[in-house]
Amino acid sequence: MLQFDQLSYWERSTLLEGIDFLVIGSGIVGSACALRLRERFPDAKIVILERGYLPTGASTKNAGFACFGSVTELDDDLEHISEERVWSTVELRWRGLKRLQERFSADQIGLIFPGSWDLLTNDSTEQQRLSDRLDYFNEQIFRITGEKECYSYNREIAQRCGFQEIAGGFRNRLEGELHTGKLFVATQQLLAEAGIAVLNGMNVLNCEIGERDVTVTTTYGTLRANHLAVTVNGFARQFLKDERIVPARAQVLVTDTIPGWSLPGTFHYQKGYYYFRSVDNRLLLGGGRNLDFKGETSTELAVTDAIVGALEELIRTMILPGRTVKTAYRWAGIMGVGAEKKPLIELTHPHVGIAVRMGGMGVAIGSLAGEELAELF
Repeated sequence: MLQFDQLSYWERSTLLEGIDFLVIGSGIVGSACALRLRERFPDAKIVILERGYLPTGASTKNAGFACFGSVTELDDDLEHISEERVWSTVELRWRGLKRLQERFSADQIGLIFPGSWDLLTNDSTEQQRLSDRLDYFNEQIFRITGEKECYSYNREIAQRCGFQEIAGGFRNRLEGELHTGKLFVATQQLLAEAGIAVLNGMNVLNCEIGERDVTVTTTYGTLRANHLAVTVNGFARQFLKDERIVPARAQVLVTDTIPGWSLPGTFHYQKGYYYFRSVDNRLLLGGGRNLDFKGETSTELAVTDAIVGALEELIRTMILPGRTVKTAYRWAGIMGVGAEKKPLIELTHPHVGIAVRMGGMGVAIGSLAGEELAELF
């Protein structure tokens, strides 16, 4: 394994020495932070470290949902979190999605807004109670977005899509979906144009904060930088030792092609613990973390038979009943969660900042979180 002291003068002087801003994590948050730093400091040397050959956490492993809040999930949040905190977090998600649209065109990232549905089963007792709260939810969303009648109840969605055992769903007309791979490619192009180096395969082992700079130890040697931005979300706890950050694994599968089949938007189920959509005439389905919270509190990028089996059973019994489809892709991503759903964006030292704990909403919050961290330096 080639160490830093074995590299050439050109490599070390151009990429590894005299770093003004070192960003750990090349995902949505880290890239947005680096791009905003470039706008603020045009002459700074900005370097991003990424431990994988692609972003390792969730930025290229998510389900591609451009969402900010389903009825059952928000209702559950309001049972445990203050109204002010719930709606301020929704506002962050909304602003983050707007920021994403300002940086990228819809075509660049495959972004569309067909709406979403939050499904209820036939035996659910929640439909009437939640329907009675729709005026309240719509008032809050109007205050945040300026958009009227975001939420409504739809009884025909199960018949329209062929779902089994589903009574209907709460529609959110403002939510959408994007192509995660296209977002990654478009982001890499912006970083290259901004003169920001991304060093892949750099696993960070430790960070030491000095009076004037920060020393970062990697598997290849040590680096020094004037400032450090930590944006690795669920992985941050490994070297920050911050108990407020908890890793949460999310498992996802995609089926073989189903000729002529698609869905009219994105779908949430069981308070958002399951989520699915169509992509390229395939079904994408993720979730099931609620089946084993302890086991899924993990940074291991591995799928498990128990969770994948539950997802495949949901396909057979509810989403595509009576049809035989095979799983073509299976993967896992690592989110960052905690006692609160609001992200942590702060300076932990005059030279060190963090933007972590996206709460499973990194697509929505990530761009804004990264830029807000950049503003703190």
